[in-house]
Amino acid sequence: MARRASTTAIGSIVDADLSEVGAGKEGWLVSNPNLLTALDTHYVAIANKSIVIVTGWSSGESDRVRILPELSPIEAEYISAIEWLVFGDDVRGLAIGTSSGYLMVYSLEGRLIHRQRIYFARIIKLRVRGTKRDLQHDTSSEEVCVVLPGVIARFDGSDIQKLLQWSIRENQSQFWDQNQSEPVGTHNSHAKIPYQLWNVNKYGACADAAITGVMPPPLMEVQSSQRYYCAVTVGEDAVISAFRLSEDKSRSLVGAILSKVVPATFSTIASVTKLLWRSDSQTPKAKEEKIQSFARASPLTCLKDHPRKGEKLTLSPSGTLAAITDSLGRILLLDTQARVVVRLWKGYRDASCLFMEMLVNKDTASSSSNYYGAVKSDYCLCLAIHAPRKGIIEVWQMRTGPRLVSVPCSKGSKMLQPTYRGTSVCSFHKNGACHPFG
Repeated sequence: MARRASTTAIGSIVDADLSEVGAGKEGWLVSNPNLLTALDTHYVAIANKSIVIVTGWSSGESDRVRILPELSPIEAEYISAIEWLVFGDDVRGLAIGTSSGYLMVYSLEGRLIHRQRIYFARIIKLRVRGTKRDLQHDTSSEEVCVVLPGVIARFDGSDIQKLLQWSIRENQSQFWDQNQSEPVGTHNSHAKIPYQLWNVNKYGACADAAITGVMPPPLMEVQSSQRYYCAVTVGEDAVISAFRLSEDKSRSLVGAILSKVVPATFSTIASVTKLLWRSDSQTPKAKEEKIQSFARASPLTCLKDHPRKGEKLTLSPSGTLAAITDSLGRILLLDTQARVVVRLWKGYRDASCLFMEMLVNKDTASSSSNYYGAVKSDYCLCLAIHAPRKGIIEVWQMRTGPRLVSVPCSKGSKMLQPTYRGTSVCSFHKNGACHPFG
């Protein structure tokens, strides 16, 4: 009997002109460490240090957009992170993070909507996910998390959603009504989108981090209306560390010093650099940028295991599990609520992970009902592991289940996951084909 195929081609980017980001060379998708990718259900964004190419990969979506962000040559600024912002079926935008700490939001047509500096450091990662508002009520919201070395910022997704909706209405209307009010943080406004900022640098600068969800307040603390978030970081000094993030602006002495000294030091260096790069044309002095103060971040636990170093963190859709890759070729499955490692894989150097749902009880689903087919209980949360040195993608059932499938993956491939609203998991091959599996 012929072996059942685990992949099905559903799209391709072969016809797209991607030469500006290095396409056409062998291994171009994985050999360049500065190449960034972000996958949406209809579009894929590929960026190098100075340019972003957006092209459609699904059938019927072949538009190509070229985005050239305005980067500072004095600060040697470059693109350091990209991610899609998707709210519903029609509200979509692209978030770009830079090495100077700027967050830029672009429309699908490549128009700059918003530009805001988060902190004086390189943006490592942009994360978008759905969260529950509290532990008692089953209501959800969206959040956008910005990760910098030792710093985490959190935006409320509703603020960014309003910004994108305003951009869509402006683009569709032929004449702009001057009396129409603009949302906070538009490109034509000097106002900023409100956000929260925390210093999580107690155990060294982090290589990756994520806000895993809402957590209960500390014991013996007076109940208040403010919420607490749990953050997990990975890095060189501590493989895993966890923090309780408070909305309270009363910060520690270290946080107060960092919020004052770092911007002042950066401003001094920038002033000296500008003297060396001074041009003949006199330009008006811009107002000094002020970064908001840190909120309170309390350390909960950390795992130090020298010489092991944490490298990448992948969060499950609910935020209760996190897969962490380290420098010793191991993958640790962390329970973010209990903050303990519940599973370990060895021998996966340079691996990448993502969470997905997979139909497990196929026989039960087919025989249980002839009308409704598979139900939610027939699916199980799984972890997909791409091992490039082994040339395979493995899918393991969570938390203690077996390996369900092993898919051969040719050299030069890269595994991508759509935004959190997407339902399929794809791997882009070097020839441009996109294959979901499951």
